Amino acid sequence: MRQRRGVVALDVGGTKIACGLVLTDGSVEYSRTVPTSRESPDSVSEQIVVLATQAIEHAPRDVVTAAVGFVVPGWVNHADRTVWAPNVAGWDHIPLEQLLKERLPLPIALDSDRSGYVRGETWLGAARGLKDVVFLAVGTGIGAGIMADGHVLHGHNDLAGAVGWMALNPTFSGLYAQVGCFEAEASGSAVGRKGAVRLADDQARAGDGWSAQRVLQAAVDGESRATEIIDEVAVYLGMAIANLVSTLDPEMVVLGGGLFQAGEYLAGRVRREFVRWCQPFAARRVRIELSALGERAGLIGAARIAMNSFL
Repeated sequence: MRQRRGVVALDVGGTKIACGLVLTDGSVEYSRTVPTSRESPDSVSEQIVVLATQAIEHAPRDVVTAAVGFVVPGWVNHADRTVWAPNVAGWDHIPLEQLLKERLPLPIALDSDRSGYVRGETWLGAARGLKDVVFLAVGTGIGAGIMADGHVLHGHNDLAGAVGWMALNPTFSGLYAQVGCFEAEASGSAVGRKGAVRLADDQARAGDGWSAQRVLQAAVDGESRATEIIDEVAVYLGMAIANLVSTLDPEMVVLGGGLFQAGEYLAGRVRREFVRWCQPFAARRVRIELSALGERAGLIGAARIAMNSFL
């Protein structure tokens, strides 16, 4: 029997953990997604161990499982092998890699989710085969996976891609000190917050039930105040992408994360704003595309990271 090779991949998020057995051709033999525990750091680590073990056990007889790769939403410090992920309970500079090595029988590759996104899209997604790519992830927060000449940039302190801190407004707000200017103005959280203030029936109901998706749908439905919010957010997104393109000169910028589930409704506005701000030659040559992998970008990227490390 001819043997196939694969890896276990996990995309760990603040709300859910996706796990899959991914083969070297990119096919997913097995997958499972569970809500992320909010009890303790140990409970999340236990979830990862259980999911990875189940994936290994579900491998077909002709598949050799070579490694485990996973990505997390935060700061993966490769120097001291720790993880800081504020959206995961208790993950405050914990030695996650060592904890998992003690529980899992396979070698482990660990990186940030933004690195996983750009790895996934350049392997099997919208940027397949390209070497100079930025993946801009806009969800609850904002981050970017940056690939230059085929190499993912991590930076001296493994903080490259923390673009939510990009300064785009000269009028400083206290919220900027907590999450960064770009994230405070254009993330999914920002859209929901602006909707709660501007779209509430009255001030007494401010904050009642408004989410980014609800604001987006209201804008699509023609609600003028919601449209104003989305247009404002598109300006910040266009400016930020222009800064990234003018600085890095990528072949493509891939737009992903929950906010871009609105598809071309938002992406079209962002492209128009981007052109106003970007270096003209770079602007004419770069492509700005929606993610082709969607919610699977992190999982596929985690698999690719493991394969690059151990296959």
